[in-house]
Amino acid sequence: MTLRKQKRTRRFRGSRTHGYGRVGQHRKGGQRGGKGKAGGQKHDWTYTTAKDPKRYGKLGFHRPTQIRKQYRTINVGEIAIHLAKFTKATPDPKGPPTPIDLTTHGYTKVLGGGTVPFPLQVTAPLFTRRAAEKIKAAGGKIKGDILPGPQKPTTSPKAKTTKTKPKAKPKAKTKRS
Repeated sequence: MTLRKQKRTRRFRGSRTHGYGRVGQHRKGGQRGGKGKAGGQKHDWTYTTAKDPKRYGKLGFHRPTQIRKQYRTINVGEIAIHLAKFTKATPDPKGPPTPIDLTTHGYTKVLGGGTVPFPLQVTAPLFTRRAAEKIKAAGGKIKGDILPGPQKPTTSPKAKTTKTKPKAKPKAKTKRS
């Protein structure tokens, strides 16, 4: 049989305070300055400024909802999957592109997720660059504007300049007497 160390509370049975002095000294947060984040602007302010400076104040910027552009988007792959919802014509992989007008269904932007297995002629206000490439690669056409994609930084030979340190001026010799 293994003998384990007796728990501390067993020793204090019958003792009213269990070694903490007056009744209530070990309750709540009286000895430690409060529970949780209490005192963050009072007695724990030095901790707040040193370890948690972002605790108070506002961070960032939220654009007003009135000027945010809201788009109802659809992926290219979803157009191919739910084709019966958008048109009654059956697509022919080798035939002319199947016309689809997404503006009548309330969509304002076509995204490039998924694949297009057959040619489509899609009409929408906005297309991402990847969506337009996928539709055209399948032999289809687009009617609408293509959003510019992220610009890659261009490096020209003139831009590659190495910084050299300026030569130090020689120190003047002084006579010591």
